[in-house]
Amino acid sequence: MGWSDGYNYLRNGAARLAGNEAPRTDGDLPLGARIGSVVGLQQSPLLRAAGAGSLITLPDANDTRVVAVSQLRLKQSGGLYRYYLDTGDNDDKEKFLQVYQNARGEVSEILYCTQLARVIPETAADQDAYTGQSGAGLGDRSYTLWREQLTGLDLDLDLIFGDSDGVDYWRDAGDPETPFMPPFTGTEVRLDDASGGTGLRQDLYFMPYVRELRGGGHEYLLITTEIIHSVNGDASKRGIHVDFVIGIPVEQQRIVIQ
Repeated sequence: MGWSDGYNYLRNGAARLAGNEAPRTDGDLPLGARIGSVVGLQQSPLLRAAGAGSLITLPDANDTRVVAVSQLRLKQSGGLYRYYLDTGDNDDKEKFLQVYQNARGEVSEILYCTQLARVIPETAADQDAYTGQSGAGLGDRSYTLWREQLTGLDLDLDLIFGDSDGVDYWRDAGDPETPFMPPFTGTEVRLDDASGGTGLRQDLYFMPYVRELRGGGHEYLLITTEIIHSVNGDASKRGIHVDFVIGIPVEQQRIVIQ
């Protein structure tokens, strides 16, 4: 049973596979990751980024095990995977490694990512903006995070903003001079156990933004509108939200997955 079977399982809500007889669905992933794998991560790139004003959240001592895996099926070459250290289902604070494997099967980018915020687009106008349907919003050439938006979060706002009221990120896709580019669209299938018995399926509208940190290095702002279609095969569990995620590049040699 592989990724396509896991996808069909979650889509159709097939009968549960139980116990040791259930075949694994999390094989053949980049870096040899599986659900339950132990992750060793050198934190020096994250510490440097945090000291330069990044909004990244450093890993906790118990953020060492892959608890879920997903594949993002976007209209692009190669494959995009997420190895969750925390799914955020209980507190909206996802933590994951995002791994991009190019069309030649080589891992060319790894980001350590932590969720900054989640918002619910409550009006039709908000949903149009966060899906780019109105020709503006998600997909604009820049995005600004304002200091007042982050008040109340456990962040050193003086270190992040200095004397400014906002920090600007620039779209990391398409022609940088083009005012608007439609966001990437696709699906994410997340498997929460090795047999594919639990997880979720959702449609995505996705755009990466990036800024240069003080002293060099880059910080990514990944904005994703997620439309949930099923949870654990149950199509009645639907919803829509927008996740704002911070990502810091990490070299492959700084990560060990066993």
